[in-house]
Amino acid sequence: MAFHSKLEQAYLAQRPRLLRFLIARGAGDAAEDLLQELWLRLAGAGDPEAAAHPAYMLRAADRLMIDRFRSRRQEVLREQAWSEVQPGLVEDIAPAPDAERSLAARQHFAAVERALAALGARPAAIFRRHRIEGVAQRAIAAEFGVSLSTVESDLRRAYAALADLRRTLDEA
Repeated sequence: MAFHSKLEQAYLAQRPRLLRFLIARGAGDAAEDLLQELWLRLAGAGDPEAAAHPAYMLRAADRLMIDRFRSRRQEVLREQAWSEVQPGLVEDIAPAPDAERSLAARQHFAAVERALAALGARPAAIFRRHRIEGVAQRAIAAEFGVSLSTVESDLRRAYAALADLRRTLDEA
C-alpha cells in the first residue's frame, strides 16, 4: 500500500504538468479523460515505484497519445473502407432507398394519414402536435381549449388506431 500511496502522491504532484503535456500533444477536450486513463495505466503498472517517476509518467502519457493517434487513424481508415463499398454513400448521407421501398413507405404513410383522419380533425391535430412537433400535452390543451384529460383521450385513440393499423399491415 505504501508504493501505491507514493505513486498517487507523485501522480498528483505531476498532474498539472501531465495535463499541459497532453493538451500540447493535441488531446484538446479529451485531456482530462486521458489523464484518468493514464492514472489507470500507472496504477496497474507492475512496478509502482518505477511508475512514480516523472519521466515514466511522461513516457506513459506519450504512449497514450500515440495509442490515441493510431486508434483515430484506424477509425478513419475503417470509415473510408466502409464508405467505398456503400453504393451512393456521400459524406454521411445514406443511399436513397430503392423504388420498392419508397413505394411501400408512401403507402404506409398514406395509411397512417387515413387512420388519423378517420379519428377526426382534433385528435389528428393533437397527435401531430404532441408526437411530431413535441409540444407538451398541457400546452396543447391550452391551445385547443380542451382539458388535459381530453388531450390524453385523443392521444389514446390515435395510438390505438395506429396500433390497429400496424397489426393490419403486419398481417398483410
